[in-house]
Amino acid sequence: MTDANNTDKTTSAAAETAAEAPAVEASTEAVEANTEAVEASTTAAVAVAEKPAAKAAGTTVTVGKLSAHELIRAFEAEQIAKQAKDLPDIYVGDTVRVGVRITEGNKERIQPYEGVVIAKRHGGLNETITVRRIFQGVGVERVFLLHSPQVASVKVERRGKVRRAKLFYLRDRVGKATRVKQRFDR
Repeated sequence: MTDANNTDKTTSAAAETAAEAPAVEASTEAVEANTEAVEASTTAAVAVAEKPAAKAAGTTVTVGKLSAHELIRAFEAEQIAKQAKDLPDIYVGDTVRVGVRITEGNKERIQPYEGVVIAKRHGGLNETITVRRIFQGVGVERVFLLHSPQVASVKVERRGKVRRAKLFYLRDRVGKATRVKQRFDR
């Protein structure tokens, strides 16, 4: 009796397996298609990471799947390498002259803006500097995106000797008290 039950179970299991065979083949094909799609995206991601601009910028190149952060970092390094601007090393406390592109009608000119760098923020492609100057007795601050097409040039006029990362205390000072000591070692 036990052998007959086992035989019936084996026969029904074989029938179920035969019925599931097309479903298994279909799911195998879906897995293969998914694997090909993943390989294609991985190849694209590796191609982005292996560009010469990324290698020249000193970023690490990983083979395989790249995270979103690594893709963004590789893209930013590539964009920075593409730009023709050679920006000097800018430190907080430096007096800089920024050439700003001004469009008036169909004419374009470059207007210089000179002042003290009181803050630096972000980094890479999104790096900004805040430049403060006194104009007709009123303090004026402008924030410049360094890699913007509106910034034509940046020139360091003099180096400042400061011991802070942000010089917001200069906002409260008036006249000669706003001066920053000059640094000669950079």
